[in-house]
Parts: sequence; C-alpha cells; structure tokens
Amino acid sequence: MDRDIPEIRMDAIKGKIGKPLKYFFLLIVALILFRFLNPFVIVGAGERGVVLNFGAVQPQVLDEGIHFRIPVMQKIVNMDVKVHKAETGATAASKDLQDINTSIAVNYHILADKANWVFQHIGMDFKERIIDPAVQEVVKGITARYNAVELITQREKVRDEIKEMLKSRLLNYSILVDDFSIVNFKFSQQFEQAIESKQTAEQFALKAQRDLERIKIEAEQKVAQAKAEAESLRLQKENVTPQLIQLRKIEASIKAIEKWDGHLPKINSGAIPFIDVKSLEKE
Repeated sequence: MDRDIPEIRMDAIKGKIGKPLKYFFLLIVALILFRFLNPFVIVGAGERGVVLNFGAVQPQVLDEGIHFRIPVMQKIVNMDVKVHKAETGATAASKDLQDINTSIAVNYHILADKANWVFQHIGMDFKERIIDPAVQEVVKGITARYNAVELITQREKVRDEIKEMLKSRLLNYSILVDDFSIVNFKFSQQFEQAIESKQTAEQFALKAQRDLERIKIEAEQKVAQAKAEAESLRLQKENVTPQLIQLRKIEASIKAIEKWDGHLPKINSGAIPFIDVKSLEKE
C-alpha cells in the first residue's frame, strides 16, 4: 500500500504539468496555422482589393481597410488607384512632313470600381501595354493635321485635342486621364535653322519697313514745310503794292541819310555819289 501512494502522486503531478503543455502546444499550432492560412487581409490607402476565388476574378472590389478572406480558396490582390505620372516619347510627322520628336507627360489613375476589370484584362503593366502605345498613336494622329509652324503657334490647341482624344481612348480601358502636358516639341536641326533664318529675315523686313515709314513721314513733313513756306511767300507777294515798295525806298534813303557823317566818301576815281533829296520829296 505504501509503494502505491508515491506512484499515484507522480501521476497527478504529471497530469497537472501535461495539460498546460498540451494547451501551449495547441496554441503554437493554431498560431502557425493562422499565420500560414492568413484569413485577414488589409487594403491600404489609395488601393482596391481584387478578389480571386481559386484564381478566378470576382465582381466584388474591396475598399480600403481590413477584410476577411476564406483561406486557401480566396486570394486578394491590391491594385493601386492613386494618380500616377507617365512620361512617354513619341515620334511623328507634321502635315508638311517635318519630323517631330515629342515628349508627353500624362497624369492618370485607374477607375476604382473597375480595378478588377483592369487586373483581369490588362494586368499590372498597363502603362507599357496601354498608355504608351495610346499616347504615341494619338500624337501621330493629331500632329498630322497641322504643319510645323502651326504646331508651334497653336500649341495650346494641339494640346487640348491630344488630351481629349487620349482621354476618350484610355477610358475604354477604365483608365482616367487627370492631366496632360506637352513637355517638348523638337524638330529636325535643318528645320530649326530655317525657322531661325525666317525670324531673322522677318526682323530685317520689319526694320526696313519702319525705316521706310520714317523716311516717308520725314519727306511728307518736308513737303508740308515747303508748301507752308511757298504759301507764306505767296501771301507776302500778294501784299506787296507799289505804295509799299515806294515806302520801303523812302525808309532805306532815310536810314542812309541818318548814317551819313557829312563827309563825302574818298574815292580815287569815278563819280561822286549823290542823293537827290528833291526826287525823294516828289515821290
């Protein structure tokens, strides 16, 4: 009987220790399974969750936040729906067959409620597969309507037309264009030199035209001045009468007498000058 008592106590002690170890082991297993199966998924800010059931895309699109998924069966793929920038180069030709190298910047984002459609039909590399080819094709189509000079002088109009056409085209793929800008229009070196020469010629022509207008104005001023002087002389001539002429002669003679000092001028030869005062009186 005494030998059985310690054995019973040892079994009780083992039972008390075994139960916590069992629970701890089960907890570890549960954590491992939870970690492996991962029944919860988080959709971050600016993202949408695409639900896949055994790889098949579902109509449901998950919003931002934490969501439950069925382990093994379901997989959630996060799609970025924030605004992104894509810069694309395009080579085109103008209406007058001038080569143009264009750099285009597009701000775009995926339509949030169509994230599953984009993932299913396009995938994650939609920029390379959809946006870049669309930009190149639209730029070629629009620039072909204008000659090279018009592309420079009507840049805003060209920009708006490209934006509207690109917006319509990408909307078919559930991609929305937020903004669009033409970073650069670069023409061939020969054309740029021709434009520079044309501008220089226009500047020279404008200067020559201004000089011609200045000379013309100066000539008109001289003609007007000459006409004014001629008119003045004419009026003076009309005012000259025989009485006025006689008066001027008398005034001249009086001035000569006033200046005479009473001495006859010393002359070696010739007649002595004489003023006929009587004749002046008669006049």
